[in-house]
Amino acid sequence: MFARLMRWSFDLAFAVLTDRDVEGLENLPPHGPYILTINHLSYFDTPLIYGLIGGEHLTGWAAEKYHRHPLFGPIVLLGGGIFIRRGEVDRSALASAVEWLKQGKVFAMSPEGTRSKTSALARAKTGAAYLAHQVNVPIVPAAISGSEKLGQTLLRLRRARLVVRFGKLFHLPPLPEGDRVAGLRKHTDEIMCRIAALLPPAYRGFYAEHPRLKMLLAETGVTR
Repeated sequence: MFARLMRWSFDLAFAVLTDRDVEGLENLPPHGPYILTINHLSYFDTPLIYGLIGGEHLTGWAAEKYHRHPLFGPIVLLGGGIFIRRGEVDRSALASAVEWLKQGKVFAMSPEGTRSKTSALARAKTGAAYLAHQVNVPIVPAAISGSEKLGQTLLRLRRARLVVRFGKLFHLPPLPEGDRVAGLRKHTDEIMCRIAALLPPAYRGFYAEHPRLKMLLAETGVTR
């Protein structure tokens, strides 16, 4: 019940306080398991996504440093979030994510691992690709733009424009024999290029000139 109430509250807040443009909700499967991969611009991203598609079927990782935070800690715990230690391989957090997906639910994460300091995509870590292969589940890419300006815009008593785009579900191919690390890196680039293809050019960052992104844009008729 708390998860449903939290989703309703977040959704109402963003509907009232922002000019929110959401595209591609029809691309989301009616149920899991799948991994939702999203770029990360601000603290507002998590409640924004949770307000759109959250509930007891959705969870994700939150940095361990928020575990004892008087506000964020209880919200993460009550919402079913999984705390993860950044900067190391947190096998407990990985195992919890695997178990969540095996239950047929949705796991949301930012492959970059943290908020972008420039609003543009940074080079991602391989965790999303690793998780997808561990459980053999598909991925849905999603892209947010405008949330990095939300705080300042609200302070000026104006409604910020936010754009959220959900892309089409896809499956990663099997990892090639041999160099598993290189295979995970290649598959991570695939995930990030699919996110980049949903973003305006200024947000594409590290992946702006990636050959795979150019192929994806060409397939959709986008030339920039």
